[in-house]
Amino acid sequence: MRYLSGPASEVLVDRGLPDPLLPVREGRRKVLVLSQPGTDFLAPAIVDRLDDVEPVVVPVPDRDEAKTLGVLDIVYHRCAEAGIGRHDTILGVGGGATTDLAGFVAATWLRGVESVLLPTTLLGAVDAAIGGKTGINLGGKNMVGAFWPPSRVIVDLDVLDSLPRDIKVEGTAEVYKTGLVGDPAIVDAYRDHGIDAPLELVVPAAIAVKTSVVIEDLRESGRRAILNFGHTIGHAVEFASGLAHGHAVSIGMVAAVTVSERRLGFNHKDEVISDLDALGLPVNAPEVDRDHLMSLVERDKKIDAAGIRMVLLSEIGEPVIDHVTTADIAAGLAAIGIS
Repeated sequence: MRYLSGPASEVLVDRGLPDPLLPVREGRRKVLVLSQPGTDFLAPAIVDRLDDVEPVVVPVPDRDEAKTLGVLDIVYHRCAEAGIGRHDTILGVGGGATTDLAGFVAATWLRGVESVLLPTTLLGAVDAAIGGKTGINLGGKNMVGAFWPPSRVIVDLDVLDSLPRDIKVEGTAEVYKTGLVGDPAIVDAYRDHGIDAPLELVVPAAIAVKTSVVIEDLRESGRRAILNFGHTIGHAVEFASGLAHGHAVSIGMVAAVTVSERRLGFNHKDEVISDLDALGLPVNAPEVDRDHLMSLVERDKKIDAAGIRMVLLSEIGEPVIDHVTTADIAAGLAAIGIS
C-alpha cells in the first residue's frame, strides 16, 4: 500500500521491509541510522537492504529522553565524524521520539539532508512519522522544530503486530483520535473489535486521513490543526507528568470532548470516554500542579493573538477549530480530575 503525504513523502505500508530500503538517490554514500533501544532485531534486515551504502549506527535513548539538546549535540558530532554530506541520508528507526529527532537532525544538518523513517510503534506509524513535523523539547513539547518531510516512511505491519500490548494500547490513542477527526469508520472498528481491531484496517485508514490533511496544509497554517485534537491539554499533561504521549493524548481527548459539549453541544462525550476506557487508555490525569498545567497550556504553540485555539468536535468526524476561554480550559481540567 502506498500513500503520498505532501510534495516529498512516500509512505509504504506492508508486511516486511521493502528492498531496497531507501529510495533511489544519486550520490548517496552513507546513511546515519538513529536506533532506539529494542530495535536491534531489525538490524540484519536493514543492513541487507542498504546495498552499497555505508551504515553509521548511532544509538539514542528511548522516548522523550532522545528529544533533548544533549542528544542532539551527540548526533551532530557523529554526523561530523562520519562525514555525512548533502547527498547522504538520516534513517530514524524507533518510536515517535526517535523519528522526531531523526527528522530534526535531517532538517538542520548542512541546512537539510534526506530523511527516511521506519517507525516501530503504532503511535509513530500513524502519527509522528507522517507529515514532516520534527522537533525536540525545550521548556515544553516540541518547542524547537521544523517542517521537513521525509522522502519515505516505511510501516511494517509485522513489526507493529509484535508490539507488547501496553505499547499497542498507547498507540491506539492516536489511531482512535484520527477516527474522531477524520474517519468514523476507525471509531466503529474499535467499537467492534476493541484493542484487537485489525491493523490492516485501522493503520492504512489513519494514515490516509493524515496524509490527505497534510497534502492540503503542510505547515499547519489551517486545516492540519485538526490533527491536534486532544493535544492542547494532553501535551501539557505529558510534559508536567512525564506520562507516555498516547496516554496523555487520551486524557487530553477527555478534556476536549468535555469542552466540545460545553461550547458546541457535542452529544457523544460519554461514548468517547467509554471507548477510551474500554481500550485500556487513561481518562483521568495523574496528580499534577494545576497552575503549572495552566501555564503550559498558555504557552502552547496553538495560541494566537485571539487566545487559545483548541480542536473541538461538533460531531464524530466533524472537527472545529475554536478559540476557547480560561473557563473552558478549567472545565476540561475538571473533567480529568484537576480542579
